[in-house]
Amino acid sequence: MRYFLFLCLCTALASCGSGKANALLQHKKWKVYDVTAPPGDPYNLVQITQAKDLKDGYYSDVFYQFLDNGLFIATIAGKPDSGRYELLSNGKVISVTASGGSRKAEHLVEVTRLNENEFDMKVLSGDYHFILHTRKQ
Repeated sequence: MRYFLFLCLCTALASCGSGKANALLQHKKWKVYDVTAPPGDPYNLVQITQAKDLKDGYYSDVFYQFLDNGLFIATIAGKPDSGRYELLSNGKVISVTASGGSRKAEHLVEVTRLNENEFDMKVLSGDYHFILHTRKQ
């Protein structure tokens, strides 16, 4: 019985973190304003150059939106694309999948900062991790 109560408490605490993260993410338009190498990564000139190229190129006009029922919209250069999202690990990781929810094309995004106005995420692009810095619009 104690184990069951402990398990219920752990589940409730874990869902509180996910719920708070979801409330902070939802119903906002998050615009990418910077792309950097993650702090703590060893210095790598190729990674630094790619971060600058991504900021000035691919991510120069990108918005993300997290809506009700796990709907995720990425707008890139004015063209929207939708998928599904799910918060994992107490809101510290976001699973982004295709519209059907298939995990065959799952992207895991690590939340590095999230508050009312800023959302930074660690993503894998090619061979390197990058931090996408976004602001609420």
